[in-house]
Amino acid sequence: MTGLSVLIPVFNCDVRPLVRTLLAQAQDWHGPVEIWCLDDGSREEFRLRNQELGQLPNVMYQELRQNVGRAAIRNQLAAAAQHEWLLLLDNDSLLPDDQFLARYAAARHKAPVLSGGTAYESAPPREADLRLRWLYGRHREARPAAVRQQSPHGQLTLNNLLIRADLFRQLGLDEKLTRYGHEDTKFGWLLRRSGINVFHLDNPVLHDGLEPAPVFLQKTHDAVRNLVQLYRAEGLGADTKLLQAALRLKRWGLSEAVRTAFGLRREQVRRNLLSNRPSLRQLDALKLYWLLDELR
Repeated sequence: MTGLSVLIPVFNCDVRPLVRTLLAQAQDWHGPVEIWCLDDGSREEFRLRNQELGQLPNVMYQELRQNVGRAAIRNQLAAAAQHEWLLLLDNDSLLPDDQFLARYAAARHKAPVLSGGTAYESAPPREADLRLRWLYGRHREARPAAVRQQSPHGQLTLNNLLIRADLFRQLGLDEKLTRYGHEDTKFGWLLRRSGINVFHLDNPVLHDGLEPAPVFLQKTHDAVRNLVQLYRAEGLGADTKLLQAALRLKRWGLSEAVRTAFGLRREQVRRNLLSNRPSLRQLDALKLYWLLDELR
């Protein structure tokens, strides 16, 4: 029967609850299931907790000596996997209920690539510094399948992605993107260029790892840099709203004026984003400023 390899890159996270809930649902796949957990240079406290996973049946837990990054570790996990289907999960994910694997098993005939989506808690976190990440997730990432299917390759994310192993190994993730962000943008483009269908379904995982606002802003800045790298090297990303706006300003000869004007209020915007009432419009403006700066 067709088997499933669940691939979880681990970094400074206790993945024991996620692995145990996956094991409890393994029989719903109706085929062999294995779970691969590869630690990417976590702190000792997390490695000591997660090492016990190696004693569980059908769970492989290994540790890398140094951090290799988001793309490289997923490529390594895919190379080690033994089964025909791969399920990519972030280590800060939680399963929504006891039917998660059953829904994927029932839908896997629909396409060689299936994306389940991401959900967030409905109530905002009490901690002010977590509000920005929660707000972004609720309004920009937690989209129903019908909305995601309108742009199936553009709405693809690597977290909670079910894909045939041969396709993933054939295309792979770009390990030149060593910073955070937009590995999924390029992967979606490769799938679209290859004519590979992507099916979106409502089978979200719950995002359980909200980063403090300063960490999220740094990751967002890194993602903007990766977007520019992809655009300059391969012409990718020109269909994103952010890059479209920046290129439009450059065509109109307004990019330097906009960048300079925003620079005068950059600290005010940053204070807003670090507050307990952050504005996503302010975040969008900051991303545009960063992008114009990178394109200079």
